Amino acid sequence: MPITAAASRLGTSAFSDATPIELRPLSTQEEIEAVIRAAYRHVLGNDYLLASERLTVPESLLRNRQITVQEFVRQLAKSELYKKKFFYNNFQTRVIELNTKHLLGRAPYDESEVIYHLDLYENKGYEADIDSYIDSDEYQQYFGENIVPYYRDLVTTGVGQRTIGFTRMFRLYRGYANSDRSQLAGDSTRLAVDLARNSASSIVAPSGSGEGFAYLPSKQGVAPSRTFGRSSTGSSDRLYRIEVAGISLPRYPRVRRSNKEFIVPYEQLSSTLQQINKQGGKVASVTLAQ
Repeated sequence: MPITAAASRLGTSAFSDATPIELRPLSTQEEIEAVIRAAYRHVLGNDYLLASERLTVPESLLRNRQITVQEFVRQLAKSELYKKKFFYNNFQTRVIELNTKHLLGRAPYDESEVIYHLDLYENKGYEADIDSYIDSDEYQQYFGENIVPYYRDLVTTGVGQRTIGFTRMFRLYRGYANSDRSQLAGDSTRLAVDLARNSASSIVAPSGSGEGFAYLPSKQGVAPSRTFGRSSTGSSDRLYRIEVAGISLPRYPRVRRSNKEFIVPYEQLSSTLQQINKQGGKVASVTLAQ
């Protein structure tokens, strides 16, 4: 049964018929390997993993049933690998968003959760904060010792869920083929404003899905880093800024999309718009740059 009628457009169709991945007492070696792969994929936000980056000791302990899946997830989240990908280069609010997504399978529901984890990290440190997710009653209720965490709020069961969790997840989840380190918004927080206002988050479909497209506007209050003059002799002094979403670059497959900005004089405005149209781009705005 599909999660929603728009499952394919929202990028959630991969979870429509999926069942939680569990390490059972009589699991085969092949099934154990599937558990390990699923844990890496979820806890690392679907990011690419090199063979040299794998946690060989925790993997071996799990294969030999000396640790549980819960403990394997804990060691992943505390590893230097996880810190390099999601902790060192991110603002703390963004870290909390990702930890909640990776370890509890949902987005933060309200600002009190962010405040709690900020305070815990400041007073007891990183490892204590990670333990607070994994040792929580919530983690135990949904995943227990042997189920790999999964995106809970993408599947609406109505059991122990909040409606706002479904909408907030789409600020963090950008499609099954996307990773948490390759999103357009980079390392900036996704939910800080919505959480502070205690308001629902709007659902924006992943870029390139269905017929829609996602355009990320420039940050407000950020002044241009350079000024513009005439681009060539004989051109007008008036320059135009064209903001484009969904353009396909020649060096990428057609499924990959990019947002771009063009600064052109009036004389080149028409030809530039034609070129954008040929590349499949959609003009988000045309404004005076100078």
